[in-house]
Amino acid sequence: MEKDSLNKKSRAIRRLVIWYKRNSAVTSIVDTAANSAVTASNVAGNVVAGAGSVVNTASNVAGNVAGNVVSSAESVVNTASSVVSSASSIARNTLQPLVFDPLKRLQNSDDLISKEEVLNSERIWIAVDGMGGDYAPVPILEGCLDAISRFPINIKFVGKIEKVRYEAEKVGLIDLLEKEIDNNRLELIDSGDPIGMNEEATAVRKRKDASINVAMDLVKTNKAKAVYSAGNSGALMASAIFRIGRLKGIERPAIGALFPTRDQTRPVLVLDVGANTDCKPSYLHQFALLGDVYAKDVLQIEKPRIGLLNIGEEECKGNDLSIKTFELLSNEKNLDFGGNCEGRDVLSGDFDVVVCDGFTGNILLKFLESVGGVLLDILRSELPRGRRGKVGSAFLKSNLLRIKKRLDHAEHGGALLLGVNGICVIGHGSSKSLSVVSALRLAHSAVNHNVMENLNQLQKLQVLNS
Repeated sequence: MEKDSLNKKSRAIRRLVIWYKRNSAVTSIVDTAANSAVTASNVAGNVVAGAGSVVNTASNVAGNVAGNVVSSAESVVNTASSVVSSASSIARNTLQPLVFDPLKRLQNSDDLISKEEVLNSERIWIAVDGMGGDYAPVPILEGCLDAISRFPINIKFVGKIEKVRYEAEKVGLIDLLEKEIDNNRLELIDSGDPIGMNEEATAVRKRKDASINVAMDLVKTNKAKAVYSAGNSGALMASAIFRIGRLKGIERPAIGALFPTRDQTRPVLVLDVGANTDCKPSYLHQFALLGDVYAKDVLQIEKPRIGLLNIGEEECKGNDLSIKTFELLSNEKNLDFGGNCEGRDVLSGDFDVVVCDGFTGNILLKFLESVGGVLLDILRSELPRGRRGKVGSAFLKSNLLRIKKRLDHAEHGGALLLGVNGICVIGHGSSKSLSVVSALRLAHSAVNHNVMENLNQLQKLQVLNS
């Protein structure tokens, strides 16, 4: 009986070693190799400890024979430990930069700024509403300081200077803040209180010293090439219209958001996602023209395919707005209009730009924001239970988180306000430092690709002058 028990334990150890060898290749390519190696090590330790106990008992009974088995068991243990150590080492040295820096993954997959572009570009000034956002000013400042070191940009940080310095000192950012100020890469611009998230957008007309107004004035006077705010999006749009104005011929500006598709290197631009709840056909026509320029300049798509969000592919489908807009886009010679785009086609990659009214677009945006978290929860609940399930889950965890990030719009930083006479990036209200970095990268890319110059060319189109 004892010999049978010993044989069973030996077979268990051999299977464990085979399992490690088979999965060592996997651990070299998945993002969770470090965590998986530690988890597997714990499993190995538990099994080997049990095997060691049995082997020691057998040794007392079987003498020299058991001694040989003990020696074999120790060899197996050493082999398993070596495999675990190798996997852990590979994870730390090769994969750790990608695992623990989501922005690098984002840049590797769909970076809008190439390395050569960063090296050869002159530093540009970007105005940042440092008081806008649910957690401002700390995460906004942290993101700005990080972005300065990553991209060729300088920051005019607008906010109440005393509060900014106080908060920076509390979280240990004051030394880096002072360093960047001394290097002339960051400048603090004093302002009043921000426009609150619950305030009416028209408050910008009364509170001229509000942080978003001061930041927008920097763009108006050409002291900054772009503006970013994670505050009240309605206030940002109102401030942009009142301070820098709309492009000639554009009746309403639109918020354009990048959505992921099956091809992670080619996102789809959806507009409008919240600026205009009630639209005319002419508005959507103009949105398509704005999105076409953006897709060509920033996304580097030579001939963007335009889609109109609708309930069916046929041109007779939809409400009065959809039918009339379809006719306008079909007759527009400056666009590659691909017809109606159903909801299931938005993320398919078949379209580069999708236009819709702001009411529909905002619902679509908010729905997408929830998909990543829900999908992750469903997958977690379906993973197998027990020890083997935990080991498998460890290998999949980072992959699942990456899926969630690809589906989470907040992880991509912000959306462009298109149709105003300047580059404005709207951030998510709950933006943390990573989102701020991504949004500033987007702002830099828009400036660097001369988006405003090409948007101004739209004024020459007959349709905008009629």
